Amino acid sequence: MLRTATDDDVDTIRRLRNQQANRDVSITAHEITAGEHAAWWAKTSVDPSRRVLIYTRDGSTAGVVNFFDLDGTSGGWGFFLDADGLAERGETLPAWIEIMREATAYAFDELGLDVLTGEVLEHNAVVRQMNRRFRFTEGTPETRYADGRELTVIPISLRNEDRRRGKA
Repeated sequence: MLRTATDDDVDTIRRLRNQQANRDVSITAHEITAGEHAAWWAKTSVDPSRRVLIYTRDGSTAGVVNFFDLDGTSGGWGFFLDADGLAERGETLPAWIEIMREATAYAFDELGLDVLTGEVLEHNAVVRQMNRRFRFTEGTPETRYADGRELTVIPISLRNEDRRRGKA
């Protein structure tokens, strides 16, 4: 289930985002400080072109979905899971499939988008495979520098008419 994030979720969002597994596959890999996160939330929570959603599974927070650059027909997205908690419970794969299914449905059915975009790091083969399963297409890779690292970033996109409906 997805629900809109509130001020009460801010610490949980930061805790999940700072899990090592999530930092390892993010463009920004450093540990996000409380001040940095508070500044992000202050800006994000009032930005009409953004939505931050909390993914819950069995009554517990299990992930976060970020939509950004929403313009009515297109928008970007990204998500991260409670990698540590889900791994402990052996629920990573089912949660991953569920959050992708719910988030893409939200993008197209709730937000009314025609195109959903995002980015994935080239070395993240598992995510790239899952993206293909959900019918995202990859664009031309580009090199970026972040947190002292050289990264190859691949843009992805999914058009509403190409999306997988029902069970992935």
